[in-house]
Amino acid sequence: MLKFDKIKQIDSINGALALRGRINEIVDGICEEGYRNICWLGIGGTYASCMQTLVHMNELSEIDTFVENAAEYCATGNRRIGKGSVVIISSVTGSTEEMVRGVKKAKEAGAKIFGFIDLEAAALAQMVDYEISYPANEQLKFFMAADRFMFNRGEFPEYGRFYKEMDEYLANALIDVEKKADESGREFAKKHKDDMIHYFVGAGNQWGAAYSYAMCYWEEQHWIRTKSIHAAEFFHGMLEIVDRDTPVTVFVGEDSQRELSMRVAKFLPRICGNYTIIDTADYDLKGFSKEFRGYISHLVMHAVTQRIDAYIEQFNCHPMEIRRYYRRLDY
Repeated sequence: MLKFDKIKQIDSINGALALRGRINEIVDGICEEGYRNICWLGIGGTYASCMQTLVHMNELSEIDTFVENAAEYCATGNRRIGKGSVVIISSVTGSTEEMVRGVKKAKEAGAKIFGFIDLEAAALAQMVDYEISYPANEQLKFFMAADRFMFNRGEFPEYGRFYKEMDEYLANALIDVEKKADESGREFAKKHKDDMIHYFVGAGNQWGAAYSYAMCYWEEQHWIRTKSIHAAEFFHGMLEIVDRDTPVTVFVGEDSQRELSMRVAKFLPRICGNYTIIDTADYDLKGFSKEFRGYISHLVMHAVTQRIDAYIEQFNCHPMEIRRYYRRLDY
């Protein structure tokens, strides 16, 4: 397999799962102290992860929780953020301008900040009230925090069983997904590496996946034009610009909004000859109970798209870490 380090990836996932003790300690302390609401604050890819977490909590919890785009929050504010609010963030560099300003604004409003910051010495790491430093695995870290908040309210009684399966099986299950997806990822990359535009459709925790994959991977890292659209909105505009040759990919997960993506997947063959359906149900996920598959289908999708990325990078001779403008110009 191209660009694949099994041991490194297993260690990365298991290392993130091992953070749960520290996450639980922080969340349990917040719950004991009391809180009014939870805000997931992000920008770009972290905003997408926030949206995935919100869908998960909306399905299972009555906690007052919402998502804010950091740039919008800096411009408009949100009166719901203040004393008693817990603002949860994630940042790779710990220096993203909108996030730094957003955290400062939330703290001034009286909120407590819980930050997953990859770089412990970064500016944001010094600003937050609770901090955990560990690279990558953003969605996993967010979901572990969300699950603990819900568990403490008695809203996630399956918590113990779920995380027993996560600890025992997640790392190897995602490795198996990448192995199975390797050949299809290569063919997908070969077919679509020169697309003038590509449409990604998703719903539920796959909406954040589609949104992030289109913007943060294909646009930012591969320099391929894309558009992402929520499956629930597909039939209210986008369907009219799809024809025989339009490249469309539907991300289908296994959470409560699966039916929204399946509606698009069933419709596309009638009008399009250039569509792809990526369905997490096609992967075994050895060891996981059926009831828990939907909770991790966004992680499964990421494992699949990592194979596509590796081959697009090779075919287009364009290293994904190269940027033309991001953090190279003032804007």
